[in-house]
Amino acid sequence: MSSSTSPSSVGHGRYPQAVTVEDFRRNLVAVQARVDTACRRAGRDPAGVRLLPVSKTIDDARIRLAYAAGCRLLGENKVQEAHRKWEAMADLRDLRWSVIGHLQTNKAKLVARFAAEFQALDSLRVAEALDRRLQTEGRSLDVFVQVNTSGEASKYGLAPEDVPAFIQALPAFSALRVRGLMTLALFSSEAERVRQCFVLLRTLRNRLRQSAPAAISLDELSMGMSGDFEIAIEEGATVVRVGQAIFGARALPDSHYWPNESITEEPHP
Repeated sequence: MSSSTSPSSVGHGRYPQAVTVEDFRRNLVAVQARVDTACRRAGRDPAGVRLLPVSKTIDDARIRLAYAAGCRLLGENKVQEAHRKWEAMADLRDLRWSVIGHLQTNKAKLVARFAAEFQALDSLRVAEALDRRLQTEGRSLDVFVQVNTSGEASKYGLAPEDVPAFIQALPAFSALRVRGLMTLALFSSEAERVRQCFVLLRTLRNRLRQSAPAAISLDELSMGMSGDFEIAIEEGATVVRVGQAIFGARALPDSHYWPNESITEEPHP
């Protein structure tokens, strides 16, 4: 992957730890500059791309620094970790949480309680469980449908051919506000192989728009992480999920934190 479009090939330790508010401000400015440059290259308005900082594995103190630097919506892969942080930071009343990792039905009640957004919807069982819990809570939830664009068995998400029928079934769950599609690209140093994952998602979304039920919005494409979000923006991403370029490289690989569920992760978000 060329350095002009992605730094992911540089290595795990590329991003220094952000440990002060100024570190976070500087990193946020740097990431936004990368977003702006990619948008200009693609002839897009940077206002059409939302940056979602991903705070998985980050301790509460550093999250508070990120908040002080301006972060108001944070992404978390693990539902229980996100719920704990939500409780610990209840005093930050305008801090919202996006759950971006795989969800088991027995954890739906947690997501329904606190999340502002869920980006990994990939089964009707989860849709039904979320909807039931949300109705009880008197809440609704923005959701993205996760699509497996890489074809890897190690990744969650619906196969592209299964998405049309899935979308048709979603209006039955009135507490779910469908906003668009999400994907994890192939983790590869070959930019064109990564790009094809994003092209597939955009093409699928454009096709689905022609037949989607009236209640379903497919305006959003959540795709791209620290190492490949410029490519994602070139292919139409409206949300990019960026962790290490903002918070710094993690001390250990994801498999250390969640050895039994590492398939929900990519090495360099």
